Amino acid sequence: MQNEPLAYKMRPRTIHEIVGQQHIIGSATPLFRMIEKGHVPSMLLYGPPGVGKTSIANAIAGSSKLPFFALNATHAGKKDIEQIVMDARMSGKVLLFLDEIHRFNKLQQDTLLPHVENGSIVLIGATTENPFHDVNPAIRSRCGEILQLERLTGDDIIQLLNQALADKERGLGHLEIDITEQQIEKIANASNGDARKALTLLESVYYASDEKDGVTIINDNAIDALAKRIGVFGDKGGSHFYNLLSALQKSVRGSDPNAALYYLAHLLENGDLVAVCRRLLVMAYEDIGLANPSVGAHVQAATEAAVKLGLPEARIPLATAVVEMCLSDKSNSAYKALDSAIAAIHEGKTGDIPNHLKDAHYAGAAELGHVGYKYPHDSPIGTFGGWVQQQYLPDELAGTEFYKPVIAGEEKRMAAIYEKLKSFKK
Repeated sequence: MQNEPLAYKMRPRTIHEIVGQQHIIGSATPLFRMIEKGHVPSMLLYGPPGVGKTSIANAIAGSSKLPFFALNATHAGKKDIEQIVMDARMSGKVLLFLDEIHRFNKLQQDTLLPHVENGSIVLIGATTENPFHDVNPAIRSRCGEILQLERLTGDDIIQLLNQALADKERGLGHLEIDITEQQIEKIANASNGDARKALTLLESVYYASDEKDGVTIINDNAIDALAKRIGVFGDKGGSHFYNLLSALQKSVRGSDPNAALYYLAHLLENGDLVAVCRRLLVMAYEDIGLANPSVGAHVQAATEAAVKLGLPEARIPLATAVVEMCLSDKSNSAYKALDSAIAAIHEGKTGDIPNHLKDAHYAGAAELGHVGYKYPHDSPIGTFGGWVQQQYLPDELAGTEFYKPVIAGEEKRMAAIYEKLKSFKK
């Protein structure tokens, strides 16, 4: 055990030792009371790395006293499952912790699922991906609860760090360490809510600091240097990455440049520049739209420049684009109008194209009745250009309005034109 990482050694042994996640397994929760009484339900634990999924499973195992098995779905085979099934038959009931459960294949499921269903195997599945997207419905249906874990708070992390510094059996309590509250807080902040990273950083800082007269004096420079190496919370392509993209768009839509820049920074630190640029370009048309049409061109230029520049320079045009979108007038009327038209088509609200709009660029078109089109440019109307009274929608949809203008920015002018043209129609 001496060679095991500090984060591993400090895992809670029972549910009473769990730090954080009080909304899931705090002493007042139904799950805590069930486990205390010896009943462990099958469940899915969903959340980002380092927030305690494995720790909670181990703590439940320690409190339940059931035979405990742990597998990782990325490399578990059918034989592994069959062995656990055999053990379940021998002992009556076992607890199986299955990490990365979203990678479980059909063959493994077929072997395991009946035993989860009859209760001989209690399954605790863990995943960093959204279980409603990435976990097979057969697994979900047999897990009574889907529990979403949250990133640990700064206070939670500080509590864990202090426990590790005080624990003489499993932690660093047997060592003489000179560390300040400010340094503990700095380590906690660097971990970004990830308990594993916090404890790993503490252990690394200890070994990187100088010793004097048998006392290790924690060095601020060591904390700063090592904190840069522990990585950014989240990963490319995972659920958290898409949550970051969602948070970026909603912050821009909500006109909050500070939040938008924060999420942009997080995304760029994850390194998927192309995905970020694609989302920003969509936002320019989805959320700004007709209220400020020039933004689309600005964001297009910014994203093209970002891709050409690459990181870290790409952050400069992207930051400009994000702030401009945040503080721009906003409208979603154009794409909402298109969505309404699409919905109408799916509802069967269709009709034949009016004859005067059909293609007439061939001999014989007139014989088919494709005549009567009036060319608007031949009928100037003020400074607007050309307009003529003419039906464009099929007869079955005549008079239908899909477009509902938003009175904002440049679209305010367009809305006035739209209403004026409507008034001309007979």
